[in-house]
Amino acid sequence: MKKYVIVLLPALLALQSAIGQKNHPDSVLNIMNKVAKWQLHDWKEHSSRHPYFDWTMGACYAGYMDLAQVATYSNYLGDMQAIGDSLHWKTGPRHTMADDYCVAQMYAQLYLVYKKPEMIAQWKSQADSIIALPHTESLEWKDRVAEREWAWCDALFMGPPAFAYLSTATGDTKYLDAASKLWWKTTDYLFDKDESLYYRDSRFFAQKEANGRKVFWSRGNGWVMGGLVRMLDNMPQDYAGRKRFEELYKKMAAKIVTLQNADGTWHAALLDPESYPVKEVSGTGFYCYALAYGINHGLLPYRKYHQSVEKAWNALTGCVRPDGKLGYVQQIGEKPGKVTGDNTEVYGVGAFLLAGSEVYRMLQKHQ
Repeated sequence: MKKYVIVLLPALLALQSAIGQKNHPDSVLNIMNKVAKWQLHDWKEHSSRHPYFDWTMGACYAGYMDLAQVATYSNYLGDMQAIGDSLHWKTGPRHTMADDYCVAQMYAQLYLVYKKPEMIAQWKSQADSIIALPHTESLEWKDRVAEREWAWCDALFMGPPAFAYLSTATGDTKYLDAASKLWWKTTDYLFDKDESLYYRDSRFFAQKEANGRKVFWSRGNGWVMGGLVRMLDNMPQDYAGRKRFEELYKKMAAKIVTLQNADGTWHAALLDPESYPVKEVSGTGFYCYALAYGINHGLLPYRKYHQSVEKAWNALTGCVRPDGKLGYVQQIGEKPGKVTGDNTEVYGVGAFLLAGSEVYRMLQKHQ
């Protein structure tokens, strides 16, 4: 028996050392920089597959803006400002479609840094016009309702935070009030109280997975949790509606950790991971981000949730290739789908950078 101890002890110590280094704040920052620089280089060399105002890009910029707060020596803010300049600080062409104004989150965040009025002037005018609409339409998925209302759960990442960051930038709570009102309209329609999860849209109310369970898409609910913490991040502690948002957040967090797979990720179908056995990065990234944010801001107890966050982060870093390309990102869609190690997308990079920034903060505080 002693021979086994002698042989295995060095290997065990090496493994513990590797895990410790992987979860050191500097290591987190290093791999975030690697992924961020790969993405910027890819845009430079091959241009973006999406318009720079697109929702996919807006989600990616969110990650860069968070990374810039912890990587203060970088030029990530300059990179984001250059993109805003190239767009003349305009959103996409569909002015009442949440996907097309997700990019405004970045505009408002940059305004908070540089205080240049042109960064938010057009978005403020657009937001005023959206708030003035009646918003009495049903959210049933028909008649191109997504162009007018937040009728799909992804919209809760794209739309509400754009208003919430504008509220912070201007000091005017009417934008946060509007975002809160419309958030609950969507939640009342799409949130399943029995499962504490969101349907993607009304088409999925009666659909079932291969195992007979309800269809709850991982990235879809990841969008929601990401949107939740971005709302909370712009919500004063004494804001009248804050407690309700915190209660929803805690309820979802408690559910989500029970659905984490042994590999540390959440697979594409939350209630039928066996049908989608491959790990998936975009949903996992948003959950890692949202859970770590909750720990860092006193919404979740560290002792209960930190292992889930660390498992998720270790799984995410395992999806980064040596050159910095992030794989295992489910492609654009609206429901659970297949994924491979070669699949990447910019919103996956955004989720990764958001997650890493909060993990970095968590490790700094608790190590």
